[in-house]
Amino acid sequence: MTDDRKYWLDTMLHIAGPVLKALAARELKRTMPMEARTDDRDRFTYLEALGRTLAGIAPWLETGPTEGEEGAKRAAAAELARAAIDAATDPASPDAMNFDEGSQPLVDAAFLAHAVVRAPNELWRKLGADTQRNLVQALLRTRVILPGFNNWLLFAAMVEAGLAVMGERWDPMRVDYALRQHEQWYKGDGAYGDGPDFHWDYYNSFVIQPMLLDVLDTVGSAFPAWERMKPAVQRRAVRYAEVQERLISPEGTYPPLGRSLAYRFGAFQHLAQMALRGELPDGTSPAQVRCALTAVIRRTMEAESTFDAGGWLRIGLFGSQPDIGETYISTGSLYLCTTVFLPLGLPGHHPFWQGEAPWTAKKLWSGISLPADHALHQ
Repeated sequence: MTDDRKYWLDTMLHIAGPVLKALAARELKRTMPMEARTDDRDRFTYLEALGRTLAGIAPWLETGPTEGEEGAKRAAAAELARAAIDAATDPASPDAMNFDEGSQPLVDAAFLAHAVVRAPNELWRKLGADTQRNLVQALLRTRVILPGFNNWLLFAAMVEAGLAVMGERWDPMRVDYALRQHEQWYKGDGAYGDGPDFHWDYYNSFVIQPMLLDVLDTVGSAFPAWERMKPAVQRRAVRYAEVQERLISPEGTYPPLGRSLAYRFGAFQHLAQMALRGELPDGTSPAQVRCALTAVIRRTMEAESTFDAGGWLRIGLFGSQPDIGETYISTGSLYLCTTVFLPLGLPGHHPFWQGEAPWTAKKLWSGISLPADHALHQ
């Protein structure tokens, strides 16, 4: 096991710690700053912080070590996470969150549901009965929200997948609509449109491909039509992971394209998830993906102004850059960056954590000859 795992873990806990500790103490609304370009984001920012943080750390909570120093940290974080869910969904809590006013709650209820799908034991079965009931009711409240005709359809589908994991009645139509539309929106070479149009941004990684994979894994066996979608979705996911790995420069930077750049290295959630799933492209080793992602994390974290004095994330791609924050971005939004840490769900002896290996761009820009890259044709 390399020192990278410790670095990843320390960085993840440094980012997630303020959210989990404040919520477990039922003090998030009182203590979390609210950096935003508009003055209405306080209705949404707290659920954003919870759902996105848990979506990223869930695999580590679920399958991380149970012994030693890391095991103790995992157990403590899992307790905080369950207390955070309780604080967010208890109607009597000062941190009770908005799940049904405006459109944004659908997004972050979906990230919360995604966390449950990724950690059903730690974030569902180990919850107290009252908290389980409150969480189910909170997710059901989002059904009044009409999703946009774009990647938002997957938020509705992910909420239903979460309810299915919880043993609740779930709505197949919401899932079917999302799956069928994304089949229609596939643009080729591993990429989906964000709705009917294609955008040069990272939403295939922020939302689309990770949720497609996990929704199909969770409820895809319910109908033959969904089962038939799986092979094509899988092939596209592998190709998009290949593209993502090639986007990482030898210096650990990547193209600052499209909206939501303030999610920082959350732009590589998909590559991280494919490493977690053991479904990387042929010729792309787990170690080279770890080295590439570590370079991105280290490069990003070099910026001294990434956090405020209280340890909370600030808007920016590299440090504090408030001008890149769109009107829907606030402090809570930024915690989607935790999704780069999904491979911490792999054990320390896994090949992902073993050895050093240059990634594709580093190889090519050092003069190593590699086979040509080719598009996915299907």
